[in-house]
Parts: sequence; structure tokens; C-alpha cells
Amino acid sequence: MTLVAQPPQTRSPLRVFLTGASSGIGAALARHYAGQGAVLGLVARREEELQALARELRALGGDASVHALDVTDAAALAQAAETFIDRHGVPDLVIANAGVSAGTLTECGEDVAVFRRVMDINVMGMVHTFAPFIRSMRETGGAEAVTRRRLVGIASVAGIRGLPGAEAYSASKAAAISYLESLRLEMAPAGLRVVTIAPGYIATPMTAINPYRMPFLLPADEAARRFAVAVERGVSYTVIPWQMGVVAKLLRLLPNWLYDRVFMNAPRKPRL
Repeated sequence: MTLVAQPPQTRSPLRVFLTGASSGIGAALARHYAGQGAVLGLVARREEELQALARELRALGGDASVHALDVTDAAALAQAAETFIDRHGVPDLVIANAGVSAGTLTECGEDVAVFRRVMDINVMGMVHTFAPFIRSMRETGGAEAVTRRRLVGIASVAGIRGLPGAEAYSASKAAAISYLESLRLEMAPAGLRVVTIAPGYIATPMTAINPYRMPFLLPADEAARRFAVAVERGVSYTVIPWQMGVVAKLLRLLPNWLYDRVFMNAPRKPRL
């Protein structure tokens, strides 16, 4: 009997759809996955930055398509999702990373528009990102394929307890955490995992304007590596870095009177 050598099985490249990709955590995640040969759909408002990043990712061994749009535009995101699936197939990872931060004060009438913008991007932008992919991710490819797929939402430790001067940002991230938890329960029967990542301080343009010390500050590339590990494991919720996770657990336990005393005079993020 002659044995015929079988060709080695090759797994198709990871397919990743990523918002907020033009800088910071998003760009770091794109570089990380491109280094693994992934095919990426990059979403952000700034097309020039996206095109430059796409060229960089191709040099790293990945491939990338560019979708210049605002995540508050549900129709544009739905079109981008359709285009991505037509070109590359159903994504393995959809990462809702787009987010903005700004100091806000409820007493200042001019901040009302900022409140709305922060909530629209940080919460509704996440909904708009996931919505056009869920049916295909949940219903195509069989049970084994579905269990490898992930919906990933980037929240923040700022959503664990409200911070002074950051009413809009803290509220938006608290809403994102609760939204992702609800979504996780909805997707569980189909085996589609939802991963919530709550970063602490990451060195990005968003944190560069903070006029105060940021404990446990992580470089963006190291944060991206740790995020990817959590995503691969399919954890339901994690705080990165772990030291900030310890702080977050302690903050949850503080009674209001003690939390107020400690944080009432905490430094504020600058208002726009």
C-alpha cells in the first residue's frame, strides 16, 4: 500500500474589522495583527492617516482595506461591513475601539454638544460597529467557526466609578460596559463571544493632554499585545494593566462617603 503525503492544512488569515484605527490603541492593534498576517478593515475619520497605516501594515505582512467614516454614521458603517464581507469574508474579530475623551461640566451650557458627541461616539458608535456583523458572525460557518469569533468592545476603568470633570466620558464608558454585558448574554446561546476590555492609562494622543500623573501607564504597543491575548482567550471582562484591575476592584468596594472624600479634588481632564 502506498501512502500519499497530504499537503499541510493552512488556516486562512485572521480577518479583523477595527474602528478608531488611525492612531493610539487602534493603530497599535492594527500593527499587532498585521504582524500575524491578518487581513484588516480599518475605520476612522482621517483617510490620509488610514492610507499611511495601511501601507505600513502591508510592509509588516498584513493586508488592509480603508473605510474613512464617522462611527456615528450607522449607514456608512453598514456599507463598510458589507464591503468587508464581500471582499474578505465574515470577520473573526470586530473590535469597537473608536472613542473620544474630553473634560466636561454639566453646569456649562457649551458642553452639552460635547456630551452628545462623546456619548454618540463611545456608545452608539459601538452599537453601529457590531450591528451589521452579528447575523453573519452568528449564523455562518458552523458552530466551530462561530466560537472562534469575537465582538470586542474597548471600554475604560473610567466607567467603573464617576470621575470629577469627566461626566460625559465616565457615563459613556459605564454605558459601554453595561451594553457589552447585555450583548454578551444575548450572544452566548449561539457561542459568539463578547469581550469587554477596560484599559487603564495607555500612552496615546488621548492621554497625552492629561496634566496629571497617570499610574501604571502602558505603551500602546504593549497594551495592544495584552489586549490581543485577552481577545484570543475570549475573556468576558478584563482590566489592563492588571494593577489597574486591582485598583478598580478596590474602588468598587469604597463607600460613597470615602470615595467622595478621596476623589472630590482629583485632577481634571482639560475641557475642549
